[in-house]
Amino acid sequence: MPDNKIITDREEMLEAVKSYGGALEYASDTLKADREVVLEAVKKFGQFLKFADDTLKADREVVLEAVRNGELALKFASDALRADREVVLEAVRNGATALGYADDTLRADREVVLAAVRNDAAALQYASQELQNDPELKKLAEG
Repeated sequence: MPDNKIITDREEMLEAVKSYGGALEYASDTLKADREVVLEAVKKFGQFLKFADDTLKADREVVLEAVRNGELALKFASDALRADREVVLEAVRNGATALGYADDTLRADREVVLAAVRNDAAALQYASQELQNDPELKKLAEG
């Protein structure tokens, strides 16, 4: 993508994000709010959610697709979706560090933390203090 070129043509942008999801960065504001365009971008790499319009960062289907394709996508999701148990479970199953971006209530949710630690023991550091001290979780993390 050429530097500073904003793409306003929808078909051109759809083709661009199908090749490289990061092309979303060069989309016009209208296209950053276009659900189909953003879904195509996050199918490639979930973290491209960061370039989407805020309305789509709050769209459950878009965010679920994003977290399936990149654990750090949760960082760019709306607060409400970072507190959505299903979204967070999907995210931590795909990358345990996503737990660090989850709402505090889910960082204190034993099932969510367990899923994250099973994926990567290092995820325990993002859990609530109470769960960090849980003997079973500590043992699992020490593996």
